[in-house]
Amino acid sequence: MVSADWLDLDSFDFDLVSTNNWLSYVTSTEGKELGELALIFCSDEELLKMNIRHLEHDYYTDIITFDYSETNTVIGDLFISVDRVKDNSVNLNIELEEELFRVIVHGVLHLCGYGDKGDEEVILMRQKEDFYLNKLKGFT
Repeated sequence: MVSADWLDLDSFDFDLVSTNNWLSYVTSTEGKELGELALIFCSDEELLKMNIRHLEHDYYTDIITFDYSETNTVIGDLFISVDRVKDNSVNLNIELEEELFRVIVHGVLHLCGYGDKGDEEVILMRQKEDFYLNKLKGFT
């Protein structure tokens, strides 16, 4: 079950039912079950503090994923910088919603076991993101 929360931002319209159904599809296609998944939206500054505190990285990022998964059940917290997502969408010349859902599915794919450290992992991650983003239209 997907939940959403806003740390240091005003909330915005977000369709939890469609998102839950889509992410259930993503995880089941990956051979997993969707458990408790928290989407926590925050500012750049809040996520930077977390990045420094938890990962010892002193730079902005669009998402930090905390994995609490058990066996085949995907459980985790996805902390998402709305500021970074907005900047990415402008820089990439894509819709804000598309970038937001790309970041969300990126975090879920990490929870499913995919990495993004090497070139091959990055290519596979992007292919998976694109595949699932194309499926999103059927859930909204």
